[in-house]
Order: sequence, then C-alpha cells, then structure tokens
Amino acid sequence: MVNRRELIKCMGCGVAGLSLPTVTFARSDTDARFVLVILRGAVDGLALAAPYGDGNYRKQRGELALPAPGQDGGALKLDGMFGLHPALPYIHGLYRNEEALLVHAVSSPYRERSHFDGQDVLENGATSTGRLRDGWLNRALAPLGGTAGQEVAIALSQTTPLVLRGDNSVTSWAPSQLPEADGDLLARIADMYAQDEFFATRLAQALESQEIASGLEGMSERRRGNEAQRIAELVQSAARFLTSANGPRIAVLESGGWDTHANQGANNGALANKFRILDESISALHRGMGDHWADTVVMVVTEFGRTVKVNGTRGTDHGTATAALLLGGAVRGGRVLADWPGLAPAQLYESRDLYPTTDIRSLFKGVLAGHLGLQPGYLETAVFPDSRAAPPLDGLIRS
Repeated sequence: MVNRRELIKCMGCGVAGLSLPTVTFARSDTDARFVLVILRGAVDGLALAAPYGDGNYRKQRGELALPAPGQDGGALKLDGMFGLHPALPYIHGLYRNEEALLVHAVSSPYRERSHFDGQDVLENGATSTGRLRDGWLNRALAPLGGTAGQEVAIALSQTTPLVLRGDNSVTSWAPSQLPEADGDLLARIADMYAQDEFFATRLAQALESQEIASGLEGMSERRRGNEAQRIAELVQSAARFLTSANGPRIAVLESGGWDTHANQGANNGALANKFRILDESISALHRGMGDHWADTVVMVVTEFGRTVKVNGTRGTDHGTATAALLLGGAVRGGRVLADWPGLAPAQLYESRDLYPTTDIRSLFKGVLAGHLGLQPGYLETAVFPDSRAAPPLDGLIRS
C-alpha cells in the first residue's frame, strides 16, 4: 500500500507540468488505446478490494466480510492490507504480472447519494451537478485528431453516454435487432444519397463500422443468450474496433445492475456473479487486443461506493468512497494507491461511509496525461475546469 505521504507526492508531481453494455469509441493519431469501463449502480469498493488488514474490517462488515487471503473462499492478496474479491482471478493475475493497479478510497466531488446525479458528476468532470453539460472525455478528444467525415468518436450504442457527449463530433454503431439488409438494398440506398454529402458520408461510415463488426459470426443469433455471453460479445466487438488498422483508439464500456441493496453476498451471491462477468470480460478484452494490449489502459470506475455496514436486507446502501482499477499492458501495475482513512467509527464519512481521500479526477488526469499525452494546462482549463484541488496522479503509465 502506498502511504499518505507517497500518495500526496505522487499527485503533486503531475501538477508541475453488468446488464447489456454499450460501447463508445474515438479515433486518434496514436498507438495508445484507452478503455473506460463505467459500472453503473454504485459498486461496493470494500467488496471489490477488501481491506482485510484493517483491524475494524470484520467488525464493521459483519456477514459481508471476505475471509482473509489463504482461507477457503478468501480474498486474493494484493498486499498486506488489501485483497481482491475471489471472483476476480484474471484481474488478480494481471496484478501479479504488474499490469493492474488499484486506487482505493476514491470518489468524485459528489457527496449526495443519487445514482443519476452521481453519474452526471462522474461523467461531466465537474464539481457538482449541472455545472457542465458535456463529458470530460469528449472535451479531451479535441487534441487527439479527427476531421470532417472522419469523426473522432464512434458509439456502439443507441445513445452516447454523457462522458463522450459534447462539441467534438461522434458517430455510432449498435447491433441491429432487425434482419440485416442485403447488398442490393444497400447499393440502392447508396445510389439514392450519392449526391447528398451529409447522408452519403454517414452511410459510408455506418457500412465501415458494420464491416469491422461483422467479423463476429453469428453474433445476432448468440445475442439472445445470457448476460455473460452478451457482454462477452460486446467486448469482442470493442477489441475488433480497437485493433482495426483504421479503427478507433478510445472506448467507453458501461454495465448496469451494480446496485446491491439486498442479498449482496460475500464470496458468493449476486455481487460475486457480477464480478465474475467483469473478470471474464477483461479476460476476453485482453485476448482480443492481442499485441495491442501492450499499448492499452483499461480504467474501471463507478459513481460512488456503498455503506460500510450491512443493512436490514443483507445488502448495502448508497455510500461515498469506493475503489477503481487500472488494467492493461501500458499500466505500471502491481501496486495499490490508497491514502487509507480507516474503518473505525470515528473515521467514517458521516458515520456510515468509507471516507473519500482521492478525487477520481486525479486518476482521470493521470491517465489522460501519461497515456494519451494531453498537456497539464489543457486538462486543468478545458477538460476539468475548477479542478486545481485534484492534481493528476503521476507514474500510472509505463515509460
């Protein structure tokens, strides 16, 4: 675990310079790939990465406490303080290979407990709801390239998530629920709009996206399968786009259903099942990226955490601080970054939540600067205005 002094020093260095998911992509003139995974519903960070070394952990968590590393069904040891949930063995393997990093006690500036408002603040990069109407990742796209007819971003979804909405143009592609059009029909449509520059360009873009995605044979048939299968297919689509020679370089993947008010479970149960699907998805993405994995950073975040103690329905209620993950061949991993606040009653936020000690915008800034090469001044003024109190985390990316 990185202690308080080391974490502050790490942050200060940067100042000087799952339901069915949807996926969003952006194009840039770089070999770096970036995947943002948003887990909607507020993930229990104390279950994602259990602080088994905190003397108050078992007393506070009760039946939701994970067994210690080495015990049957126990947490997967990261260091002397933290262990990953046992349903995340692939991610644990990445950690041991120094391709995964955990940030704990992290939170956006939002301090209420509404999913909708919390997700808005997470995605708009502001200090409060309503402060900004576009997304921080869209604002970050401007320096990364893109021209008219060659949109910077593509969304594999019916709607573009807020984090990627804004002035920088995006296009979209989503698996169709209708029968596929044959070649003759597409040719006639293309001829119909040949003299209309706007529609002709967008039709060409749609056909290009379809050509990339069509490599997943039988996807429309398998889409009717279970949740894990559907998510794996979307992840495979993401990998195909990200590894295409003329494809995008940035992706946003979102998964819902992480709200665990009842029957959450510890090493088994509803939340463990969600973690298993997440773990399998990361495994599929790793395989799909091939050699490009070495240039990839995957960031896994959620809008806020959950209460430390169990509620009356054997679950947890909306909280504040949580945990985030960085994964990928470009990550300088094998570490936990945590200015750990402790779990004693007097150390909790509002006597109920894990106290937030790291602003998640520091994590965002660190990745955008270290991996995508955005300048600190641009991040401070254009991407995350009013964020001087959240300096970028430095040293996240392999040099």
